[in-house]
Amino acid sequence: MDNRAEVREFLTTRREKVTPDDVGLPAGTNRRVAGLRRSEVATLAGVSVEYYTKLERGAISGASPEVLDSIARALRLDDAERAHLFDLAHAASPVARPPRRRSTKCWRPHPSLQWTLDAVTAGPAFVRNGRMDLLAANALARAFYRDTYAMPGQPPNIARFTFLDGRAREFYPDWDAFAEITVSILRTEAGRDPHNKELHDLVGELSTRSDEFRRLWGAHNVRHHGTGFKTFHHPVVGEMTLAYEGLNMEAEPGLTLTVYAAEPGSPSAERMQLLASWAAGEEDAQPPAAADEHRSKPRT
Repeated sequence: MDNRAEVREFLTTRREKVTPDDVGLPAGTNRRVAGLRRSEVATLAGVSVEYYTKLERGAISGASPEVLDSIARALRLDDAERAHLFDLAHAASPVARPPRRRSTKCWRPHPSLQWTLDAVTAGPAFVRNGRMDLLAANALARAFYRDTYAMPGQPPNIARFTFLDGRAREFYPDWDAFAEITVSILRTEAGRDPHNKELHDLVGELSTRSDEFRRLWGAHNVRHHGTGFKTFHHPVVGEMTLAYEGLNMEAEPGLTLTVYAAEPGSPSAERMQLLASWAAGEEDAQPPAAADEHRSKPRT
């Protein structure tokens, strides 16, 4: 991806979101820009207008952490946006090294990781990368994301399912919110790993095939996606509201272990138990060789 363009569009879209009232500046009249003027951002950040203009045009290489922090405060960036700004600056450095990421084509879960996933029996547990490929999963996660696994192509990918499969509109009752979250995760990963060809290919595919994706991608929103609640409508057991926890894997940089759980005693917990029973029946119905492959070597 073009780093200068990424910097320019990110800073421009952030500036457009901040009004003079937000930062205690007089609005004045005859404003021709949405949000703050460059001169106002420069004043708030304590840098010259010329220097801020240079940064916003994409020449961010060499900007000090102190300057980046000042700009982040001036633009009222949240933690995810601030981290993204630093990622963009790091990627622009002539001595920057790409993060250590393994290609999904050759990645296989270590047996102990699969044992750990299989030990989670009350909810879906899975490993994904920043591209949102499902790389390893327990039986409940495979049942939970059954339509994602059913899409052609490997590995199964949550973003591709969200934007290119009509069943996603039913699976995600609030599809608009899920779509925005999905794109924000991809945009965050693009800042961390801007030279990832597999990510470029996915973004190109989704941009070509989905107007909604292309619009959301252009918003340059980013997020840290670690904990919260989501509501799903599973085609087998119906609606479930689940808590989720996403944990970065220390031994596998760039990968996230996610676990979903229902509130004990809730209707969602009852439906999760139904899904577990259904998943067990599906596994038992498979030929022995296929069932063994699911347990010892999940789809990658």
